[in-house]
Amino acid sequence: MSYDPCYSPNKLRYSSKMQYERCGLSGLKLPLITLGLWHNFGASHSLEKQSSLIKYAFDCGITHFDLANNYGPPPGKAEENFGQILKNDLSRYRDELIITTKAGYQMWDGPYGDGGSKKYLISSLDQSLKRMHLDYVDIFYHHRPDPETPLDESMAALDSIVRSGKALYIGLSNYNSEDGLKALKILKDLGTPCLIHQLRYNLLDREAEHSTLVDFHNQGVGSIAFSPLAQGLLSDRYLKNIPDDSRAGNKASPFLDHESVNANIKKIKKLNEIAKARNQTLAQMALAWCLRRPEVTSVLIGASSNDQIKENLKSLGNLNFSEADIKVINTLTLEV
Repeated sequence: MSYDPCYSPNKLRYSSKMQYERCGLSGLKLPLITLGLWHNFGASHSLEKQSSLIKYAFDCGITHFDLANNYGPPPGKAEENFGQILKNDLSRYRDELIITTKAGYQMWDGPYGDGGSKKYLISSLDQSLKRMHLDYVDIFYHHRPDPETPLDESMAALDSIVRSGKALYIGLSNYNSEDGLKALKILKDLGTPCLIHQLRYNLLDREAEHSTLVDFHNQGVGSIAFSPLAQGLLSDRYLKNIPDDSRAGNKASPFLDHESVNANIKKIKKLNEIAKARNQTLAQMALAWCLRRPEVTSVLIGASSNDQIKENLKSLGNLNFSEADIKVINTLTLEV
């Protein structure tokens, strides 16, 4: 893929319907919808297609692009592809972008390619920066707590990364309240407060409401929800059947299976009726549900087409829920 001299971003991208919220108590604003590069940005998809998705998202006012060292497949490929697209088409707009990456899961062989040690976290970020042709990322996350590494060591590594200029802000991901509050205190004492926490949250998985969302919010930390559509369950994809080309239809997929679809289908169909009454698709309502909470700064979406991005953005047209809707949704989705 070569440089596209014809690409010019939509001049109305900041006067469109995109909304931006301050992340926690910081001065940084994030778009309510963030494009995640977990799926569809590895070696199995063309660079041209990936470039089209990223540029379309930017044209719509999505300025936040979320990656991790192991996104692909193979691991590292999503960063490599994003770096090429950035270099070819978006390098002039670097100051308008929020680029994030993470480290915490298995990335390379040997004892230093996983976890939360200072050795791993700093080495991983150095590799990520090379793959993306960047001097720094805007947010660097520890992708998961590592029980084999002292929390003080992992947080000191994150503090060191910010002080070195390789990241502007620090984030945590997949931390529970107990570990998270300890980590937040360490980072605050070091002088590098945590900006944001990335966690799983959606209409079918509301566990985070019990403590995590509120606990991080009370400490001035923003939250970004991943899997807001529950791997596609909260869309029209499975309302009639399980398509062969879907995640659940792929027997090798570790993310969704027939059992999960069948166990939730009655609930999903009832939620879809509520969405229709709101003049939304099920996916749009599911995103709106996450964004209705004051603790949630942004939601992470994946996309395989520009139309998917366009449809997801329509969720911003109705973020309000009536008391009646909330009552019915609670009855359907809260564990008794």
